[in-house]
Amino acid sequence: MTGADRIRIDKWLWHARFLKSRTLAGKFCQAGKVRVNEQLITKAHVMVGLGDILTFATGTRVWVVKIKDVGTRRGPAPEAQGLYEDLSPPPPAKADQPFAPAKTAERDAGAGRPTKAERRAIDKLRELD
Repeated sequence: MTGADRIRIDKWLWHARFLKSRTLAGKFCQAGKVRVNEQLITKAHVMVGLGDILTFATGTRVWVVKIKDVGTRRGPAPEAQGLYEDLSPPPPAKADQPFAPAKTAERDAGAGRPTKAERRAIDKLRELD
């Protein structure tokens, strides 16, 4: 591979839009959260190129991607998705999730502070008196 076929991993993660800024990408790499070809890295200046397999987690998703192109800029999302091939396992089905999302709090009618609509209704009643 030539020098044009390789790029710093933090820069590639930023180009591919996995992280919002290059600074965050650098810190992400230095924290030891990325594997390149199954080898854990702790430096943001590690060079990656075509065919390298990256494994990392963002949020609740584990990504396994194969680099198809190093890219020249941080372009729009469709362009960024062309930089890699997603080899990640499919996300778990919603039925397999151990926790259900929290419901919004409900209060009994007349309990607590009135809502804006209720305050307007109260003000309208006071005007009638």
